[in-house]
This record gives sequence, structure tokens and C-alpha cells, in this order.
Amino acid sequence: MTAQTLTLTLDTGDGQHGDVVIRLRPDLAPGHVERITELAREGFYDGVVFHRVIPGFMAQGGDPTGTGMSGSDKPDLRAEFNSEPHVRGTCSMARTSAPDSANSQFFICFDDARFLDRQYTVWGQVESGMEHVDALPKGEPPRNPGKIVRATVSD
Repeated sequence: MTAQTLTLTLDTGDGQHGDVVIRLRPDLAPGHVERITELAREGFYDGVVFHRVIPGFMAQGGDPTGTGMSGSDKPDLRAEFNSEPHVRGTCSMARTSAPDSANSQFFICFDDARFLDRQYTVWGQVESGMEHVDALPKGEPPRNPGKIVRATVSD
């Protein structure tokens, strides 16, 4: 496969949950795509919950503690802000107020969130399985959070 067809699959479990397939965009954010693929291949995201799920806005995960206060042991990333819009299915990197603080946490937009454009690094787009993102338990944090059972990368 070419870099344009590199995908990340998030298995969110059986039953009402399932696979969320994300087309990775190394053309927009090569450093972020490299980090996400590295973490997925290491098993970092396996078992990690979606700790912040806000209806009409986004679902956030990628913190191994499930608190939203942690990340991987790898260095933070330099921002790769781009002009890709934050719309339904957009995958973007979470960060603190410091632009170069993204690490492992990410979010998937439920709806248009254009106010985030050029302030957060877009690195992918959901190609299929958005209904599984929609079905994630809501809350900050959810009482019984949805989780990534397994994250895999195909290239």
C-alpha cells in the first residue's frame, strides 16, 4: 500500500461496538502519523479508554491512565497545524495550551468543530465505523467508558 492508504483500525469491541477504520494522513502531519503508528504497533493503545466523550463535539482517548492527564513516555511532538478542517470524522491530536505538547492523546470529531482549525494537528479521517464512535458512552469521564480493545496499522 502507498502512504496515502495507510490505515489505523481501532477495535472497540463486540456487540454494539466494532472497528473504526481511520485513513492516516502523513501528507498533512508526518510526525504525528509516525507517532500514532509507532504507538499502535507497540500495543500502547490496546485497552485504553475514551476518557472524554462530549456529545456533538468529540471523543478523546489515548491516555493510558484514563484520566486525560498523561501520555506515552516518548517526547512531545512539534505542532503540525494544517488547513484540514475539523469536521465529522476528523482525527486530531489533543494537547495542552502549549502548541508543541501533543503526545499520545487524540480526538475524533462527532460534528463540525471548525473553531479548532489550524490550532490542533489533523492526522486522519474516519473512513468507516463512525457509528461505533457515535455509540461510545458519553461523559467527562464516562461512568463505563468505551475503549480501544486493539489498535492495528495496515500499510
